[in-house]
Amino acid sequence: MSSNLEHTVCQASTTSPPAESPVPGRACAHTPICPAAFATDHDAARTVRRHPVQGWVLLCNGVVVFDDTGELLPDGRCIAPHRPSSRPAA
Repeated sequence: MSSNLEHTVCQASTTSPPAESPVPGRACAHTPICPAAFATDHDAARTVRRHPVQGWVLLCNGVVVFDDTGELLPDGRCIAPHRPSSRPAA
């Protein structure tokens, strides 16, 4: 059995945000508005889907955060796990 896996890159949505969005161009209807996926504080966005058995959560801004603290951005880029080190500082 041949295994041809296709790798796809997630693309940011180009569709219009929902009508209840308080800011044009943003799909977030939370108050305060969640940070954008590429903002430095993007991890502060609210969780919209949680899958603990699979080990990930989906944030309002489209970022997927994995249990190991790795992240998948909406454009398909990955952020390596960034857990704090348990080693004492030298």
